Amino acid sequence: MTRAAVLGAGSWGTAFAKVLVDAGNDVTLWARRPELAAQINQGHRNEDYLPSIDLPGALTATHDAAEATAGADLVAFAIPSQSLRENLVGWAPALPGGATLVSLMKGVELGTAKRMSEVIAEIAGAPGERIAVVSGPNLALEIAQEQPTATVIACVDEACATEVQKLCGTSYFRPYTNTDVVGCELGGAVKNVIALACGIGQGMGFGDNTVASIITRGLAETARLGESLGADPLTFAGLAGLGDLVATCNSRLSRNRTFGERLGRGESIEEAQAATHGQVAEGVKSCRSVLELAQQQDIDVPITEAVEAVCFGRITPREMLEALMSRSMKSET
Repeated sequence: MTRAAVLGAGSWGTAFAKVLVDAGNDVTLWARRPELAAQINQGHRNEDYLPSIDLPGALTATHDAAEATAGADLVAFAIPSQSLRENLVGWAPALPGGATLVSLMKGVELGTAKRMSEVIAEIAGAPGERIAVVSGPNLALEIAQEQPTATVIACVDEACATEVQKLCGTSYFRPYTNTDVVGCELGGAVKNVIALACGIGQGMGFGDNTVASIITRGLAETARLGESLGADPLTFAGLAGLGDLVATCNSRLSRNRTFGERLGRGESIEEAQAATHGQVAEGVKSCRSVLELAQQQDIDVPITEAVEAVCFGRITPREMLEALMSRSMKSET
């Protein structure tokens, strides 16, 4: 039996830990708060993040990261992307030398514009062949409810991706493999920003034409940026691109979409943040790092640029819409 650790007991970390247990692995989940670890061990529930979901009795939790990772063949990281570096500095000495490291995070680091796999490689000192990325339509509650979904396991080493695929495949969770780590990570990060834009539009009272337009043009700017970084354009037509984008932009379970809706209705960033009850809308911070990455590559990303300006208080949602609609006319392709 494979020994696995998931570091981060939020909604997605807990759901993925459940997937790993259901796939037949010995899994320990690390929780930042001791009381949450106790709740999972004693009541087999995570009421803070996945209320009403019965967790497997075989899933154990701990507040001690070293205990969680001891002897692990696979270690998955499921924490807010902007806190990865700080946490990983403390965790790195306890990571088993030969373990496969899996990123469940979808973001680009502020200040460095590095993808999460790059941060893991830098801090953990692991080669790319041992670092995998999970991306795709990963709405945690639906997965925890065992609703059928597909996802992507990306690693530059196809054999590693295939091994992780085997470890997390279940009757309700169907993973596909991909070697385009850049494209899969970028699709996962930028879709949060585009979902904010969709939410803003919906919060302002606009309908399906507006959302479809934002999704489509958002996918176009994601693909432009990805291609400039060496990603395979076909990745953006797959689960980690279009699949994740559609789910995140349309679902009421999407924190980024609902956060954007609040902004579109006129709430401040502070008011919208308070209403999320501790759940992180990754796009609010990632919009700036994605924009920094695009500027480094000299790639035009108008939706990302507009969302960043709203999130950092330089323009209003109404001004964002006016700016996007008044851009010069051009060919779609």
